[in-house]
Amino acid sequence: MSKTYHFIGIKGSGMSALALMLHQMGHKVQGSDVEKYYFTQRGLEQAGIPILPFDEKNITEDVELIAGNAFREDNNVEIAYAIKNGYKFKRYHEFLGHFMNQFTSFGVAGAHGKTSTTGLLSHAMKNITDTSYLIGDGTGRGSANAQYFVFEADEYERHFMPYHPAYSIITNIDFDHPDYFTSIDDVFSAFDDYAKQVQKGLFVYGEDSNLRKITSNAPIYYYGFEENDDFMATEIVRTTTGSNFNVKHDGQIIGKFHVPAYGRHNILNATAVIANLYVAGFDMALVAEHLKTFSGVKRRFTEKVISDTVIIDDFAHHPTEIIATLDAARQKYPSKEIVAIFQP
Repeated sequence: MSKTYHFIGIKGSGMSALALMLHQMGHKVQGSDVEKYYFTQRGLEQAGIPILPFDEKNITEDVELIAGNAFREDNNVEIAYAIKNGYKFKRYHEFLGHFMNQFTSFGVAGAHGKTSTTGLLSHAMKNITDTSYLIGDGTGRGSANAQYFVFEADEYERHFMPYHPAYSIITNIDFDHPDYFTSIDDVFSAFDDYAKQVQKGLFVYGEDSNLRKITSNAPIYYYGFEENDDFMATEIVRTTTGSNFNVKHDGQIIGKFHVPAYGRHNILNATAVIANLYVAGFDMALVAEHLKTFSGVKRRFTEKVISDTVIIDDFAHHPTEIIATLDAARQKYPSKEIVAIFQP
């Protein structure tokens, strides 16, 4: 345990969460970054994790290097020094792919809904059993004795290719990140490659025509609203306090559920989580109990009330996500006028 993990670019949302998780698991952690304040550094500072300025002196024999994706030889002194002097480093996703092999790991992939679904899955699991997790909103939790690990699997630049999880959810496939992916077919090929690395069970949204074409060596379970799905959300009642629904599997109702979340997409996310935990052998009564108390993730439908106006902040940056956010707002506030301000 004497080795120190040194994070190059520790203030990144994924990097800070991973650093916190390793720290909580009892490892020695430090990192370097720019001076500018980022919201992610508060948690690091509270944990007493040293944040240093970038400096080649930080690169020493006794540290294991984890480098943020934004940093390269031409824009960072530490990476330039490491390459020049033969110090090996792993990128975040390479480190994670290796690290997760010691756990039963649960991945969450998809063009939209990854962060919310990872948050929901980790919330239910950590309340039932000892679970470590990494969520894309910059939160994570590490436990030295955890058998389970829940993480978000990002398709951008095929970053999820080092991952071989026991289980994975794929929420949907859509054309996003056009700076990297050339077409929807290119996006599909990335998800199809990832699907083949899942070991025990793959849970995919059944009404997504691309996901119906996915192949995997693991059993594939479809979830959704239709009769031909293996796990079907049914008897849905959407109110201003959340969504109620049952989940049917093999003709049987496996549980009645409530999530304090809004929008059709959040019912689907919850159904994916329920399906995965059912197949992994979790008690549905406990899952139902803990889904009720999920308070959401950062930057998703975060509300502030100013006099009689409700300001909702959401990370939606794609037309599909904007539709979902508007659907959620309409459920929670059926009689209010909704004005959307979009920052592309």
